[in-house]
Amino acid sequence: MVERLICNEEVRSSNLLGSTKSVKRKKNKINLQIFQTYQSAILNSIGSKQYRSLVAIVSGKKVDILKGGRLSCAYYVSSILYLFKQLKGVHATVDSTVRDLMRSGWNKVEKPVLGSVIVWKADREFGKDMHKHIGFYIGGGKAVSNSSKLRYPTKHSWNYGGKRKVEIVLWNRKLSQS
Repeated sequence: MVERLICNEEVRSSNLLGSTKSVKRKKNKINLQIFQTYQSAILNSIGSKQYRSLVAIVSGKKVDILKGGRLSCAYYVSSILYLFKQLKGVHATVDSTVRDLMRSGWNKVEKPVLGSVIVWKADREFGKDMHKHIGFYIGGGKAVSNSSKLRYPTKHSWNYGGKRKVEIVLWNRKLSQS
């Protein structure tokens, strides 16, 4: 799944009198490194406030269904994955994101690998509400996911220092071939 990009470079040259002319060079073939770009997108998203809001009409009223970033984990993860054509749409819930991943060729794996998606079991984060959580494994025992407290993606221990149980780890081997 390596994408190819062909660029026509146009170079302006000057003669001694100061006039310029355009000269076309031959086409350069550029092989985009999708997996490395995917990893960079995840790391570069840390601290981004871009994933805080998803506005919907609920009972006739406009509502930010992500509550200002407190419920943004699935929206964050699915947005990155959608950008890299790893699922069919952007989602607001962990369950709908996982269903789309499974339909898009992702499989359960025993241990996280670089770039895999981690789903943590439901936990009480907002009073009485139980919420699953989703994020990316970035290697070295670390993950990136949206922080409900800070309301933007943060880097943390892949199992929250043993405080949060992992429900499932998903991986698409086509991703590493890109």
